[in-house]
Amino acid sequence: MGTESGQSVHRGGSGEPMVLIHGFSGTGRMWEPVLDTLERSHDVLAVNLAGHVGGAELPAETPVSVDALVDAVERDLDVAGFETAHVVGNSLGGWIAFELANRDRARSVVALSPAGGWEAGTRAESRLQALFTRTYKLSKALIPRVDSLMRRPRLRRALLWQVAAHGERIPPATAAQMVRDSVECPVYFELMDAIMRDGPPQAFDSISCPVLLAWGTRDRIIPSPRYSQRLRELLPHAEWAVLPGLGHVPMSDDPALVARTITEFTARAGDRVPAVAG
Repeated sequence: MGTESGQSVHRGGSGEPMVLIHGFSGTGRMWEPVLDTLERSHDVLAVNLAGHVGGAELPAETPVSVDALVDAVERDLDVAGFETAHVVGNSLGGWIAFELANRDRARSVVALSPAGGWEAGTRAESRLQALFTRTYKLSKALIPRVDSLMRRPRLRRALLWQVAAHGERIPPATAAQMVRDSVECPVYFELMDAIMRDGPPQAFDSISCPVLLAWGTRDRIIPSPRYSQRLRELLPHAEWAVLPGLGHVPMSDDPALVARTITEFTARAGDRVPAVAG
């Protein structure tokens, strides 16, 4: 990932502005499979979330929270000169995309397996807390041998089964780095605790831009049958797309399909909303 103006972002391409937001404990590297395609039609900003590997540090006086991460992405937009942008988010990045739309910073939103679709205090919420705690411990145990383990395609697929339906398609070095980035995420447990404390989003009443919810049918982290209905109720005008056979980070499984899903939607959205100078 390159940087611009000292910020923790990648910038490339030309066209209408687009910002890409990765998920919990990830980095902007998650978008590398689709960058070339998206940059043919958009001025793309791929951020590293604050408090994550490669991201800006959160101010000492700022408690870790989803809102603090949204604030930091807004600062990235300001530095890039984007008054508004097509906002694409995966997992936690999808939730952050909705919050940016709530703040009138989005021309459109594409949310890939977005987080936030659970009710506070439910089994669905506690399941995620247990899942991410367990995943961290397992990932940390892999670190001493992660490079050699990820060189074996079948083992790579098995180790990454929650993230991707086809982990073998992720290059070995990239797969190893994904594990390291997650384990080394400075705010891993603070952010998880904050999400549990503050609860999921309660309303998106201020969102007026076009929204697409896109979900892989083999998402093992936030499976759509359990985690999509509440978001569909909060966003009754959102479009819905199924990504057949794809996992939680779908751009790793089928970059062409994911890039096409994004660009076809942003093209339609651009025809429906007035252009805003970026």
